[in-house]
Amino acid sequence: PVVALIVSCVFALIYNGGILDGESFIDAFSNTDATVGLPWGALIALLFSAAFLAATLFPAQSEAVLAALLAADEHPAWALITVATLGNTLGATVNWILGLYVQRFHDRRWFPVKPERLAQAERWYRRWGRWSLLLSWAPVFGDALCLAAGVLREPFRSFFGIVLAAKFLRYLVVAGLVFSII
Repeated sequence: PVVALIVSCVFALIYNGGILDGESFIDAFSNTDATVGLPWGALIALLFSAAFLAATLFPAQSEAVLAALLAADEHPAWALITVATLGNTLGATVNWILGLYVQRFHDRRWFPVKPERLAQAERWYRRWGRWSLLLSWAPVFGDALCLAAGVLREPFRSFFGIVLAAKFLRYLVVAGLVFSII
């Protein structure tokens, strides 16, 4: 979270300073307004952290954070959707990595996924293959799918690409719903 906060604040500062308008990094950083950039950076870090945690085996509500930030209409929607997508995809990647190494612990009481849920995800994954990762956005079951992809040794490139697309589409739908309501 600290690294996410630092990176988010630097991004927000240089964005506020005009880096997307053609300014150099140094000029954008020196032209920024810290009273705008730093709070925006903190909100980006909050969104990234919520999205990251929501994709791991910890409960979090990244959709609610994204919806609130989109509804406030103070920041570009593309940036918020991008941050949420990257955070959620990286969190899913943690599950994939765990799947590579933790199969030997699946019978332990502290193991975060119940054996029947993991078995169900493995069956689903064996039946539908890598395309089942298009459901990686789904609560609980999507986390188990990402873990199963690691257990079954899905190559990282295909895992990351499919999960990135699924997470992006989910947040695009959330944004569409928010903008249709407000």
